[in-house]
Amino acid sequence: MSTASLVADLVRAFRAEGRIVIVGASLAGLRAAEALRERGFRGPLTLIGDESHQPYDRPPLSKQVLGGRVRADHTELPRMRAVDADWRLGVAATGLDRVNRQVLLATGDTVPYDRLLIATGVRARPWPNPAERALQGVFTLRTCDDAARLQAALRQGPKRVLVVGSGFVGSEITSVCCALGLSVTVTERGGGPLAGPLGGVVADITARMQRDAGVDLRTGVSVQALDGDADGQVRCARLSDGTTVEADVVVASLGSIRNVEWLAGARLAAGFWGVGCDAGCRAFDINGVVTDNIFVAGDVARQPHVLYEYQFISMEHWDNAVCGAQVAANNMLSLETERRPHLPLPSYWSAQFGVNIKGVGVCSFADEIVFTQGSPGDYRFAAAYGHRGRTIGAVTFDHGKWLQYYAAMIERSAPFPPPAPGYDRAADPIPVPARFPDPRVPTEIPDVVLTGHDPTSRCAEFQ
Repeated sequence: MSTASLVADLVRAFRAEGRIVIVGASLAGLRAAEALRERGFRGPLTLIGDESHQPYDRPPLSKQVLGGRVRADHTELPRMRAVDADWRLGVAATGLDRVNRQVLLATGDTVPYDRLLIATGVRARPWPNPAERALQGVFTLRTCDDAARLQAALRQGPKRVLVVGSGFVGSEITSVCCALGLSVTVTERGGGPLAGPLGGVVADITARMQRDAGVDLRTGVSVQALDGDADGQVRCARLSDGTTVEADVVVASLGSIRNVEWLAGARLAAGFWGVGCDAGCRAFDINGVVTDNIFVAGDVARQPHVLYEYQFISMEHWDNAVCGAQVAANNMLSLETERRPHLPLPSYWSAQFGVNIKGVGVCSFADEIVFTQGSPGDYRFAAAYGHRGRTIGAVTFDHGKWLQYYAAMIERSAPFPPPAPGYDRAADPIPVPARFPDPRVPTEIPDVVLTGHDPTSRCAEFQ
C-alpha cells in the first residue's frame, strides 16, 4: 500500500469514527458543527457552551430587542441542517489537557477529543468596581439575558440613561434610547463616538449626529464612580472633570474580553488578543509552532492577513465567525492540499439615529482618510482609508450600495486615494490624517484589531 493510500484511509477512518469537540456553542460553534456534518463527518461530535440557551443571534440584541420589536428569547439562530451532536449547554470549559487530549469541564467531567475547535468568543467587559457593578440599574450588553434585563429597565421609563463608552454597541444603545424618547447622556474618554474603529475625523461627524438627536455627549471624560441610594439603586455618576450625572440606568459599554482563561497552562498562544492561529485556523502553541489537532474560529481567533502586512488580526464580526467556522471545519477533515485559507475582508454594519453605517476593511490600520462621495454634513457619504499610499478600508453612511466598489479596491491593493465612481463625488476629495486613537485605551479598542506579526506577541509568556 502506498503512503498516499494509507493517508487517505486514515482520513476516511477519522471522518467515520474520529471524535471532534467544539468549545463554544454560539454562531461559530454551530456553523462549524453544521459544516462538519455537511462535509461527511460521521463521528461523535460534542458542543460545549457556558450559556444554557441554544445558539442565538447577537446583532439584534442592541437593535431590535432593546427597541422592543423582537423578544430576546426569539433570536435563536436558524439551523442549516441537523448536526446530531452531544450538546453540553450551561457548563463551562475550565481547562485543556493537550497531552491526554481532554477538555475539562466545570462539573468535573472530561470530554476526550481527537480534534478540537476553540470558538469561545468574547464577553462584555464588566464595570470595574464590584460594589458599583452590583447596584440595581447597572447593565452590560452581550447575552440575550442581558438584553432582556436592559429592555425591561428601559420599558420602565427611566429619568435618564447613562451610556459609558461609544463604540458600535454603545452608540446603538444610545440610538435606541433616543428612539424610545429617553434622556441619554454618553461619556466617552476618547475624542468622540466610533473613534476607535473609524478614527477622529468620522468621530467628529458621529458626535454631531448624536448631539443633533438630543444626546448629552461628554467626550474626553471618564466615569470615576457610581453612587447608589440606600436601596442599592444607582442614582448618579461622578466624572473625571468634577461634574456629576444623575441616572437611574447605567450601561457599561467598555468593549470585550476574549474568553481564553480556561486555556491557562495549555501552552497555546492565548492571551489578551485571543488565540493565535495560522490562516488555516490551526492554533499556535506558546512558541509559535502550529498544532495539528487544535483549530480556532470566531471572535477569539487571531490570525495573519495577507492584505495587512501579514499582521495578526482579531475580528469581532458576524461574517468572520461564519466563514472562519466553515474553513476550520473543512481543514479539520482534509489533507494538506485540500485545506483552505481564511482571509476574510472584514465587513460590518450598524444602524444608528436613522443612518445605516457600513464598513469594509481594517480602517484602524490607516494613516489617512478621504471623502470620496456624498456629503458628510448630511450624514450621507463614502470615505476611503489609506496606509502608505494603499487603500485599506472604507466606510459609508447611507451609501452602502457603493461598498462593493471599495471592497474591490482594497482586495487588489489599489492606490490611495482611490478614484471615485462617476457621480456624486465629494466636494473636497483631499486626504487628511485619519486621527486614530491609541488602541491600548480599553474603551477605544475597535472591533477589528491588528496585533502585530509574532503569533505570540502580547499573548503569551515565554517559557
